[in-house]
Order: sequence, then C-alpha cells, then structure tokens
Amino acid sequence: MLDLTPKEITKRKALRINPAKTCQPIGAMYASLGIHGCLPHSHGSQGCCAYHRSHLTRHYKEPIMAATSSFTEGAAVFGGGANLRQALKTMFTVYDPEVVAVHTTCLSETIGDDLPSLIKKAAEDGIIPKGKTVIHTNTPSFVGSHVTGFSNMTRSMVRYFSRENGETRELINIIPGYVEPSDMREIKRLSAEMGIKSVVFPDTSDVLDAPQRGRLELYPKGGVTTKELRDTGEAAATLALGGFASEDAAIELERKCGVSYELLDLPIGISATDRFIQAAIDITGKEPPASITDDRGRVVDIMTDMLQYLYGRKVALFGDPDHLISMTEFVKDLGMKPVHVITGTPGKKFERRIKALLKDTVPDVNVRSAADLFLMHQWIKNSPVDLLIGNVYGKYIARAEDIPFVRFGFPILDRIGHSYFPTVGYAGAMRLLEKMVGAILDRKDRDDPDEHFELVM
Repeated sequence: MLDLTPKEITKRKALRINPAKTCQPIGAMYASLGIHGCLPHSHGSQGCCAYHRSHLTRHYKEPIMAATSSFTEGAAVFGGGANLRQALKTMFTVYDPEVVAVHTTCLSETIGDDLPSLIKKAAEDGIIPKGKTVIHTNTPSFVGSHVTGFSNMTRSMVRYFSRENGETRELINIIPGYVEPSDMREIKRLSAEMGIKSVVFPDTSDVLDAPQRGRLELYPKGGVTTKELRDTGEAAATLALGGFASEDAAIELERKCGVSYELLDLPIGISATDRFIQAAIDITGKEPPASITDDRGRVVDIMTDMLQYLYGRKVALFGDPDHLISMTEFVKDLGMKPVHVITGTPGKKFERRIKALLKDTVPDVNVRSAADLFLMHQWIKNSPVDLLIGNVYGKYIARAEDIPFVRFGFPILDRIGHSYFPTVGYAGAMRLLEKMVGAILDRKDRDDPDEHFELVM
C-alpha cells in the first residue's frame, strides 16, 4: 500500500500528498445539520454536494440531507443566482425546512456570487416564505479546511440569529467545536448535571445519531432551535471549546451582543475536562455533583492501573487542531511521549501550542500545521512509534509500518461507535484509555512468545 514511501525527507512547497484534512463545505454542512429543521444547501455544482453528503454519510452511517444549486456551464459563465432562486423555491415547496443554510464552493466563490444580495432579493420576491430563514457563509475549498468551514457556519448562526434586548439571563452559551453528536450530548449532560442552563450550538445530537423509529424523519428532533439561537445574545457568558472551530463565533457574539467569552481547549482528557468544569463553576457558581467527581475518580483509577503499559510509549498523532491540542496533553498526562504531531488545517498557533505543551517532556517534537500524511509516514520511518492515533486514513501507515492504531477524529469510515460514544469529558477519557490500552495489549498478545502469553495482565 504505502511500502514505497521514501525515508528521505525532501522539502515540498506546493505538493500535498494525502492531506490530513478535507474541504470547508463539509464542515459547514455538518454545522448546519446542528440547527433543528435545517436543510443545508451547497451553492455550486451537484458533484460537490454529492461528495460532501457521501463522506458524512459514510462517517455517521446515516442519510445526510442536503440540497444543491446544481451549477452547469451556464451558471459558471453567468453566475448562480437563477439556480439559487429555483433551488429555494423547490426546497420550501417540497421539503419545508425552517432554515436553509447556504454555503459556497470553489466554483461559486470564483464566480463571485453575492449571496447576501441574492438572499435579500429572494425574500423581497416572496421566494422565502414568512417565518422561514435563509442564512449563508462563504466556504471556498481552496483555503482552510473542514474545521474552517464549521467555524464560518457557526459564526453565521450568530450573525443571523443572536439578539440582544438589554437583559442578561441565567444562561451560558457553549460552542462545542467540531466534535461528534455523542460529544455534544455529553457536554449537555455535564452542564445539566451541574444545574446549568445552557445553549449548545450547533448541536448534532439526535440528528446524526437519532434512534431508528421505522420511518424517515427528514428533520429529526435534535438540533438547536432558532429560538435558542436568538437567546444566545442574552446569555451571561460563552464557553468556546477550541480556538480553531469555536472562537470566531464567540468573538462575533461578543461584538454583536456584548456577551463575553472564555476560550477553552476541547475537554478531551482529564486536564482539559478539569478546566471546562472549573470554568463552568467560575461563571455560574454551581458546584459539580458527586456523579461528575466520581467519573473523574474512575479516570484517575484507570490511569493508575494502566500506567505500566503506557509510560514512555512513543505516540504519533494527526487530525484536527483542536482535537490534537487536548489529545497531546492527555497522552502526556499518561506518561506517553507524543513525538510526531500534524494537522492539515493551516495555523502556526497550533505549532506554538504543541511545542509549549511538550517543552519539558518532548522538547524536540516534530510538529507541523498544513501538513500531510506522507510527511507523517516519513517521520515514522525515521523515528518509529509504539502507537498511532488519528482518523481512518492512518490505517495505511499503521499497516505499512506494523503499528498499533487507534481511530480518533474525523473521518472514521470503517468502524462504528464514534457518533454514539463520547471522547469528551471524563466518560470520553475512559473510552480513549480503553482504546489505547487495548491496542497496545492486543499487539503484546500478538507478538509475545508462548512463555510470556499471559491470561492476566
């Protein structure tokens, strides 16, 4: 498969081989699905929308509903305004969404379609029914990544919905970042157990992990409602989880409605989750119940029991920047050594943060943003590791180099469970620990000679 990857590293300026990211519209489409009754709309060619839908469908094993402007040669020359108007007519007549969330593609960005003007004119002409909303964001695929697209669409939710009426309610906003439906549900559970009233947006829980009821539900019961989105402007504060996926929306909310925000890492692992719980305490004055502190104690217990199998192990990680920052800290807390860390998303602040986290434990860490898996494979060839952590595309490196592999992040196309079992919070930390220890011990069982093949570890 990748057996011919050369060990010698050559500097590349313009070539990316198997980049550790995908394009902006996928992230925007995923964020849109976190609004209740929303139909995402891809303003571009039919092929773009089909690819983005199929990729999300393969990851979540759920049908992804989305519409497209279906550009042809004519739209490429004269613009996509007529296509968008016809699409809006069809969507509201046939599918009756509460919200249509439009995101652009490479083609519509290159043409330069003026979406605000097109949407305004459609509303004036009665194409958008009273009481319905069309929002938009710009997501050119030739810059950023799926994380950037998620961030842009989340910021647009603030621009279109958030309102300020001069009152501050006993409410906090939580922007969860580009995480799984299970993670958004866990974040809501933690805040509810602390007695905190919160608005989590976007919220794909009960949308992309909705229960099977024997009938198609075009708009499942989940997702943040438009009323809740309007209420975000009256909140006491915002917790933005992850600087790459969540901070832009928090900044927009502060600018528009004066809601202050605190930027936190994704609560993956014990340290980052501790900071999330402490921030909630500081803002609300609520103390965590015994159920939460007990969960933390269980994580510490597992860490203590399994330290002998994890300590000193070299790890390579790749994926989305917000995930990697917290995951790098977590594996460091476990006594492991993250020696190679890459993300496909651009941003030098990612490199600075990883180096700061590891300055005392792995000062010579290999870290790169806007990187690809070809480079990761070359690093591993030159400095082997005991464990590889990342999305499904890591399986090729794991097979070529015979490395234990833990699937983590987006996308995961060849396994199930990621959309149902959280990796955030203390419950998520327990699951990640089980997966890492399991992968290492499975390898030990495979490689041990008979005299060391133990029944009890």
